[in-house]
Amino acid sequence: MSGEGRPTQLDTDGTGLRIAVVAGTWHDRITEGLLTGALRTLAASGAEVEVFRVPGSFELPVIAKAALEAGADGVVALGVIIRGGTPHFEFVSNAATDGLTRVALDTGKPVGFGVLTLDDEQQGIDRAGFPGSKEDKGQEAAEAVLATARVLRRVRGTSS
Repeated sequence: MSGEGRPTQLDTDGTGLRIAVVAGTWHDRITEGLLTGALRTLAASGAEVEVFRVPGSFELPVIAKAALEAGADGVVALGVIIRGGTPHFEFVSNAATDGLTRVALDTGKPVGFGVLTLDDEQQGIDRAGFPGSKEDKGQEAAEAVLATARVLRRVRGTSS
């Protein structure tokens, strides 16, 4: 698993932060696990949270950008892309990754990347934060956006 070396000392205080969660609807069981982990983490942080559902991972960047432009301090992007027998996997994975990176850079606000790119469904189950899962990528994406938003506030001199 890629969770080895994961940071343990993050400032995930969400007080005063507005966080949008944008989640795809493909592979709903895995996505729901990711969403549960993200929402649990955000609730514990004290952040104000709003959830937006989109058809799939390809649609994540446009809604993430809209949420940030509407005043969100950060976005947690959650999606599941499972490799098939055509190049579609690469196209969607690249579009989601590049699009979300561009959104973060264009808006100057953090995007927590919780898009799983998988070879099979079991890999997603192992990473979705279910009882017995090895990792909770929804939680990790939420922690990343909270910690990055806190650092950005410090850098910009708007700490709260």
